[in-house]
Amino acid sequence: MSKYKKAIIVFWIVVFAPLLVLVSFVAAVRYGAFGPLPSFSELENPRSNLATEVYSSDQVLLGTYFYQNRSNVSYKNLSPNLIHALKATEDIRFEEHSGVDVRGLFRVLFRTILLHQRHAGGGSTITQQLAKNLFPRNPGQGSFKTVITKIKEWITSVRLERNYTKEEILAMYFNTVEFGSNAFGIKSASRTFFNKPPDSLKVEEAATLVGLLKAPSYYSPLRNPRNATERRNVVLAQMKKYRLLTMHQFDSLKVIPIKLQYRSEDHNFGLGTYFREYLRGDLMQWCREHKKSDGTPYNIYRDGLKIYTTINSRMQKYAEEAVAEHLPQLQKKFNEHWKGKKYAPFSDMTEKEIHELMIQSVKRSERYANLKAEGLPEDSILRNFNTPVPMSIFSWKGDIDTVMSPMDSIRYYKWFMQCGFMSLEPQTGYIRAWVGGIDHRHFKYDHVRESRRQVGSAFKPFVYTLAMQEGYSPCFKVPNVPVTFINELGQKWTPKNAEDDDDGKMMSLREALAKSVNRVTAYLMKQFGPQAVVDIARRMGITSPIDPYPSICLGTPDISVYEMVGAYSTFANKGVWVEPVYMTRIEDNNGNVLQEFLPRKVDAISEETAYLMISLLSGVVQHGTGWALRGQYKFTQPMAGKTGTTQNHSDGWYIGITPELVSGGWVGCEDRAAHFRSIVLGQGATMSLPVWALYMQKVYADKNLRVSEGDFEKPAHKLSVETDCAKYKEPSDRNTFSPDGFR
Repeated sequence: MSKYKKAIIVFWIVVFAPLLVLVSFVAAVRYGAFGPLPSFSELENPRSNLATEVYSSDQVLLGTYFYQNRSNVSYKNLSPNLIHALKATEDIRFEEHSGVDVRGLFRVLFRTILLHQRHAGGGSTITQQLAKNLFPRNPGQGSFKTVITKIKEWITSVRLERNYTKEEILAMYFNTVEFGSNAFGIKSASRTFFNKPPDSLKVEEAATLVGLLKAPSYYSPLRNPRNATERRNVVLAQMKKYRLLTMHQFDSLKVIPIKLQYRSEDHNFGLGTYFREYLRGDLMQWCREHKKSDGTPYNIYRDGLKIYTTINSRMQKYAEEAVAEHLPQLQKKFNEHWKGKKYAPFSDMTEKEIHELMIQSVKRSERYANLKAEGLPEDSILRNFNTPVPMSIFSWKGDIDTVMSPMDSIRYYKWFMQCGFMSLEPQTGYIRAWVGGIDHRHFKYDHVRESRRQVGSAFKPFVYTLAMQEGYSPCFKVPNVPVTFINELGQKWTPKNAEDDDDGKMMSLREALAKSVNRVTAYLMKQFGPQAVVDIARRMGITSPIDPYPSICLGTPDISVYEMVGAYSTFANKGVWVEPVYMTRIEDNNGNVLQEFLPRKVDAISEETAYLMISLLSGVVQHGTGWALRGQYKFTQPMAGKTGTTQNHSDGWYIGITPELVSGGWVGCEDRAAHFRSIVLGQGATMSLPVWALYMQKVYADKNLRVSEGDFEKPAHKLSVETDCAKYKEPSDRNTFSPDGFR
């Protein structure tokens, strides 16, 4: 072989050998010699931690449950401003390459590596960055493994381009990137920083978020606004460079300050905090009982479920506003009422009893449980509770930073009036508003579903319902005289009225319920017996324990707001109790319906009985304990309702009924020993009714809600009893009162 030929062979070996080695090396990586690449199924279903989203009935995102605060969006939900900003900054030739930009790689080789031009730009395409986000590198790996990983990213990028459209890749990219402030994905980021969906972002807002991607902490508009503005303007300049903005637009936008509407994703903030926390418990249980196709249970923090609830975002807002308007005013009266009293705010308690109450509260606290779990003895725990520490405490004027012992903070919080309020549609059972307390950051206990409080006179309608069911007319008259119950041991109980104004007077049932007269309610209880009253309450949805004693007629049972409002809805729904519900369906992250929820229905009472009770309860508003709705609040719409006040004024209730909404709530202190000392301040009409009034004023004012202001519908058939008391005549076979006050 001539020297000439040998030279040619050597030349081609020198030229092609590295290329052959490179091709062989890439092929080895491709076929798993250096570890597996993502499978086709993994490319089709890339894993990421997706937040579960909770939506209101009017499609407002109420909140999320997340390990990473990430929610996916499709391309159609991305603002064009986002697409332009990303391409201009990261990959202007995105539409031209197939995952790997060869021209960009040569730029990196010659300008960045050989010429050491630091600002020449990188060679990674958007698709490569997506591959890296979907299948992250292992930190701390050596140079050789880094090269292998890079080649894997190239191969994965090409495969992504083959399996997805350019639009899908852009959407996937925006769904996988991190923006800081616990925001993962563009949907979470746009909501966190600008409180809007990603399809509504303006040019300068989109540029701010795209600019964040380079270094989320350093360019954070919240922590480092100057850096964020400079980086945003770099993105805008890139958009101008590639003619995605005109010079005039660029000059105008670069001087606009970044205007944040920062909304940290925190379970203690936003609409329906108490509702969302209660819902979380239900969803955790649901996930334990339901499994995915791979046999593993669902996870609310990772699987991106979509929860559709019955809550109406505007009604929820109005309910929270009503509580926030009334409770501070009531709290001020409560503080003034107890000012200067030695054992305030506890009534009729000795110092020893108060100490025992405080120790009970200590032992119920999370702090106590944690210290106990650490193995601390009881005396050490009590010393801890009596040691002052820096803390932030609640006040209606804003949180107060102070130094206080945990024991003193417990005593401080005993002063605060709490509230539970719920509103639902009686025909569907859909809960439209749920306010479980005054501030979820400081008071975690839910007073809608978890709390049970003595209902007082709000229980009386169950007794009257039984009377209507048995053929009594609202106009039937009973003398307002003492009624005595004698038990099997010979013990006597004679309930008293709160006021003595109408002693001995003949009163119609309508008037007696309107004025919440105890003796008349006791008379009715005497006619039918406690068990019959318990039975009818059960049919109307009351599940709390009720012992069948005569005293229940005055409201001694402890019942939740959830149960009471649900039970009263039976009156507005023509006698049909519909189980209150707050979820309509659960979907997976692809929109497949996993479960739908339908309320249970019970024909609890007759349609006539329900209408007669509406007639009776309308009298409460017209001329009874709910008169303030007509007088002070100037309502003219048809409505009914009932106040409830316990004997020592610890619990104040009001449940109001309109044809399309039944709403109500409880107000009182955490401990029943803390309460007003007079019925004027401690009655349901003062404590709870104003919340209902403020809420309904807002609901009626919002015409978009289309809540009916019409009258209650009468039964189609003629009533079997007379409801016009001017025409009513006592039936000849109806009982007359005997000297002992009952039949």
